[in-house]
Amino acid sequence: MIAIFLAAAATVAQPVISGPTAIDAERAFARDAQRIGQWAAFRKYAARDAVMFTPQVVWARDFLKDRKEPRRTISWSPAASVMSCDGTVAVNAGPYSVPGATGAGSHGRFTTVWLKGSKGWRWIYDGGEPTAKPVPAGPVPLVSRAACTGHPTGAPIASAPTLSSPATAALPNDYGRGESADRTLGWDWKVEKSGMRTLRVYQWTGRRYAQRVYQRVAP
Repeated sequence: MIAIFLAAAATVAQPVISGPTAIDAERAFARDAQRIGQWAAFRKYAARDAVMFTPQVVWARDFLKDRKEPRRTISWSPAASVMSCDGTVAVNAGPYSVPGATGAGSHGRFTTVWLKGSKGWRWIYDGGEPTAKPVPAGPVPLVSRAACTGHPTGAPIASAPTLSSPATAALPNDYGRGESADRTLGWDWKVEKSGMRTLRVYQWTGRRYAQRVYQRVAP
């Protein structure tokens, strides 16, 4: 189950963000999956500390290493994007599908957290949720950008208990969080022992933080 709560368009002029957006990155990622291979594309766009779920959390770098390409490649497209004011963090969501061997395949929703750095956009969180029917998508992605007014006084999401360093941990923790440098967008995720996964995303409105994404995915 995923709920995405998009804010109404801002009435105050926002600073212009130059360069490719996370939606552009998502589309390029999806195109490359068809062009160079699904797992090759995942490796190409993954951040160093990117995580995936099987259903327990795994380092993407370990899961993807030497993984053979599937016979049938997943396809997907962004339908919604929740982004920070400064344009350096975004959470995309939309439909995905995997063709079947003899006809109808499988369908679902994906959610990707993207970070923009010196090397461009890289994904740091990738999760999917299967659905019984194809997920509809509008003609253009819906975009919600955080307010660039007001002064966030704290973190979008409260800090979790101290975690071991991602750079040295043999396995990722069962909880992760992050936020944009301007503190206008934050996210966290949690995986329970059962494999149940929760993702939350909070965005600055100019006065407070509002929840924009809430996702609970059964194993």
